[in-house]
Parts: sequence; structure tokens; C-alpha cells
Amino acid sequence: MVETIEKVVAYITRADELLGFKHTHHPEAGIQVPAGTLNPGEAPEDAVLRECFEETGLTDFIQPEFLSQQDFSTAFSGKLVRIRRFFYHIECKQMTPESWTHMEQEPSEGPPGLIEFSFFWVRFPNEVPELSGELGAFLHMLPQFDR
Repeated sequence: MVETIEKVVAYITRADELLGFKHTHHPEAGIQVPAGTLNPGEAPEDAVLRECFEETGLTDFIQPEFLSQQDFSTAFSGKLVRIRRFFYHIECKQMTPESWTHMEQEPSEGPPGLIEFSFFWVRFPNEVPELSGELGAFLHMLPQFDR
């Protein structure tokens, strides 16, 4: 039987901007949006808010809006697993600078320890860079793209 790992992906927006980030010390990871793995028994709606807080340090959001789900198989730790991603749109109501760094305290993958992220806002849809790992698969579903 193939194990399923459930993950969430957050498209955090404010007005006509999308929040993206780079791993400060690992630029090869590409540009990403907040995402992470569900804890056992955790609902996706709760996980996406937790991941947004853990990765960004932000706290003031409007209730997440579910956009879509994506399932795919991949090799992980030497075995075949199914990844199930839940994509959400979340509006940020908090005042933030145009860019900032934040240390994630509890990474869901990789070695334990702090991970520094460099966050920035980009106008969309025109200035949104390509996101790594197919994280941009459902950007077209954001309501602001219709403007």
C-alpha cells in the first residue's frame, strides 16, 4: 500500500500582491509560497493557517478559501508515496513591510533547526515569478486574476 502524505499550500495575498519567499541560505530551492505537511489528525484548514504563521510570522488573516486539490506520486525517502496537496487562498490583513526575513522554528521536513526565509510581495499576475515544485499550479484560480 502506498503511503499518502497530506500537505497544504497557501497563496497569501494583499490587494493585488502575492507573498513569495526564498530560502535565504538555499537559493537553489527556488521561489516558493508558504506550504507544509499536515500533523496527524489536523484538518487542512487548520494546517494552512498554522503553516502561514510558522513560516511568515504573520497572524492576521481572513478565513482560508479552498481552491483545489492535487494528487501525485513521487519518491520520498527511498519509497514511492502519494502526495496530496490542498491549495488555499488567504488574504493578509496585517500591515507588513515590502520584504522581511523570518526564522521558521519547526520545519516539517529536513533537519531540525531554524530555517531563514526571505519574504517579498509581488504584483500579480504580471510580476509573479515561476514557483518551484509546481506550487503555482492553481494561481489562476485566485479571484484577483480576473481583474
